[in-house]
Amino acid sequence: MPITDPLKKQIAQKARLYFKVCFSCGAKNSMSATRCRKCHNSYLRLKNRTLGIKK
Repeated sequence: MPITDPLKKQIAQKARLYFKVCFSCGAKNSMSATRCRKCHNSYLRLKNRTLGIKK
């Protein structure tokens, strides 16, 4: 069932799309993180947020 309330949709998108991912272990980290919470590596990337159909 799709979310129709715009405020709830914005909260859900922020939780699902805005975080950093560690290159070495793949753990989810907060946007403000500078090092991985799991392996303590400093090599982080933003989650890919591109829209569209997977090919």
